[in-house]
Amino acid sequence: MSEIYLDYNATTPVAKPVQEEVNSALKEKWGNPGSGHRFGQMAKRALEYARAQVASLLNADPTEILFTSGGTESNNLTIAGVCQAMSGKGRHIITTRIEHPSLMNPCLHLLEQGWNVSFIKVNSQGVVDPMEVERALRPDTVLVSVMLTNNETGAIQPVAAISQLARERGVLVHTDAAQAVGKIPVDVKNLGVDYLSIAGHKLYAPKGIGALYCRKGAPLGQLMFGGGQEQGLRPGTEPVPLAVGLGAACDFVARDIKAEAERETGLREKLYAELSKLGHPIIRHCDPENTIPNTLSVSFIGKNGTEILAQAPEIMASTGSACHDRAIRVSHVLAAMGVSPEVAMGTLRLTLGRGTTESDIEIAAQAIGRALERIQT
Repeated sequence: MSEIYLDYNATTPVAKPVQEEVNSALKEKWGNPGSGHRFGQMAKRALEYARAQVASLLNADPTEILFTSGGTESNNLTIAGVCQAMSGKGRHIITTRIEHPSLMNPCLHLLEQGWNVSFIKVNSQGVVDPMEVERALRPDTVLVSVMLTNNETGAIQPVAAISQLARERGVLVHTDAAQAVGKIPVDVKNLGVDYLSIAGHKLYAPKGIGALYCRKGAPLGQLMFGGGQEQGLRPGTEPVPLAVGLGAACDFVARDIKAEAERETGLREKLYAELSKLGHPIIRHCDPENTIPNTLSVSFIGKNGTEILAQAPEIMASTGSACHDRAIRVSHVLAAMGVSPEVAMGTLRLTLGRGTTESDIEIAAQAIGRALERIQT
């Protein structure tokens, strides 16, 4: 049985060139970058080269890149750090109803701490209206955080327009770009953001490494205390091999990002076309013209996504709902879009990557078709 991996938004395999760089760092650059001797300085040079690689992909300055353990830490560090630094100015932040839990949950925690948080709604295509953000801005607003692309639907958010509106009012802007970096060009200057989060394992780097872009001069409170690494904002001996892996991954995806985006878009549309031919009612959750190239979120009306995947074990993918104690828990993203529980329960999130082939698409569509037939009989 051929196994088809269509869950690249959950995690990506470590690319071979990245593996080679990580292995080299493990063997030869294992010194502490804070040490003054040769081994330490070798590690330091490798660390700073990786920082420059990440910065180059984002059109940032290397001094604006902080290495973290991943997207979750980058999001938490931004929310908590900005709130600490700006609490004297105001205690109101703005975000959306479709954010990743690593941003949503810190915001909910802030509510418990007496902060005010506005959760902006999205339209039926899962997109935020910049005017809704503008209307939510207040004199005491200190931060707006809107993800660049959604991890479930792939919907691209108008972050640049939102940034312009916020900055006119002197409000800081953060975007969670974990699902965008490596799939579409991401330029921090064009976006106009002050902070941007990256997760390495979403762009063919190892797990356990990420980065936070922090614009030069943008405030960020100190939450951890130690030896002063990463400008004192993320102290602790730096994981040089992992950072090297992230840097190598940024170089890897940068080489052909536009061509690969076109290839994956073509495969995604082929997959949707094949699924539409299966003879079962299907709904697409997002506008394909405003979706990252690799993501297809569809619902088979009247079916259960979990059952479909159970009947197609060769397909490795995700769903839009989960069953707990016989109750269906709909994705908060689909719920925010106004998708009914009956429709949401039939959702599959099929996400492609650099390893996906045209043959994979054909096999996946056939397997899903057989699964639907099994469920019907």
